[in-house]
Amino acid sequence: MKFKTIIISILAIFAVSASAKIVNLDDLDRMITSGEKDYYIWKFISSPNTTTEDAGKAIGEASYINGSMAKAYEEKTGIRIKAGTFCKTSDCAPPPPSNNSVQGNRYFYQGIKFVKSNEIEKAISYFDYSRQITDKPQDRDRATFWEYLLSKDKKYLDMLNDSKDVNIYSLLGQDFVNGKYPETITPKLKDVEIGGFDITDPIHWAKLKQQMFDPNTNLQNLAEKYKYNSTASHYAYIKSVASKYTEVYYPLPYNEILAPLPTERQALLYAIARQESRFVPASVSRSFALGMMQIMPFLVKHIANERGEAVNLDDMFEPQKALQYSNHQLNYLNKYLYHPLFMAYAYNAGIGFTRGLIRRNDMFKSGAYEPYLSMERIENIEAREYGKKVLTNYVIYMNKLGVPTRMYPLIQMLNDGTKIDSFRN
Repeated sequence: MKFKTIIISILAIFAVSASAKIVNLDDLDRMITSGEKDYYIWKFISSPNTTTEDAGKAIGEASYINGSMAKAYEEKTGIRIKAGTFCKTSDCAPPPPSNNSVQGNRYFYQGIKFVKSNEIEKAISYFDYSRQITDKPQDRDRATFWEYLLSKDKKYLDMLNDSKDVNIYSLLGQDFVNGKYPETITPKLKDVEIGGFDITDPIHWAKLKQQMFDPNTNLQNLAEKYKYNSTASHYAYIKSVASKYTEVYYPLPYNEILAPLPTERQALLYAIARQESRFVPASVSRSFALGMMQIMPFLVKHIANERGEAVNLDDMFEPQKALQYSNHQLNYLNKYLYHPLFMAYAYNAGIGFTRGLIRRNDMFKSGAYEPYLSMERIENIEAREYGKKVLTNYVIYMNKLGVPTRMYPLIQMLNDGTKIDSFRN
């Protein structure tokens, strides 16, 4: 039985790669320079049919060489090339944060250190510095929240509740006064297919992104071209950019796919998709996380193996398949984790990271300013901020799906291992 299982596993993994769509050099030449093109360059170099000469031509067209592409190129040619090179486009790396944002962040985390050492007055002064200098609305709300948490001074709560930004801190501020959450927009669009645009084609998405971030583009006119249910994600993204993110969009695409699932799972999938890709089906990250749910190729292969399916990596650009695979992964995580925040940590950084976090003696245990203090002390910055954003999205989507939900009760659960995980039982 074990031998048979191994054979089936090998065949399933082989089927994932063998059935993948292969492009040629002419196809690559016609593609717009972008991270999406880099994905196809990686697939081309990885193909057993690609010669070393053609691999050399292909890699010369890459805008950014990540670790996966460098490894594939070395395996094909024997030539080791440095990852992180040849960045030619604006989407190769996010723009650096402003000096005000950086300085505000430094002040904030110095304040957190003072909270940990119980030097409360010093902490409040550093949070005050952070609030005054940062140019990011969420970071301003974060500092204001902590000033209120430490001082209980109502002026800070009033400041927090004036925020129009949608984040974990602004929701908690409204919970403290039983107030109304900041406004969000769920567009109602026409149920018509848009012609000439394939939502599952990464190169179509790359071209649209180029238009979106071209300063000469009239974004309102561009948004009108995508004002349909089939392109709800693109419409909402364009409108967000047009408003400089002052209009906060929470679309509800693909509800017919998610409808059979429990409401809590629907909300979590929506929450993750909004954070991962803003629901763009053909999204590709610099590390080649794929599709709306941003699933890494190795995990696609693992899930395909578990499901006994032959899956083309490009299938992750199909919304239904992406949601199926993401839901499969959440089913696995849900065996050990019962809270959306910890599900988010694990989706982003892995179950091992999350298990280690929970088992630490100094994290998510009862104590002063917990669980807020633990949430700010997570060393993995990406997972730390990802968790807050997904939890915020989850609360908003639960309400949009008809289940009245507030942030504060979810936060209050976080120190109780019986309610959030199986690792402490």
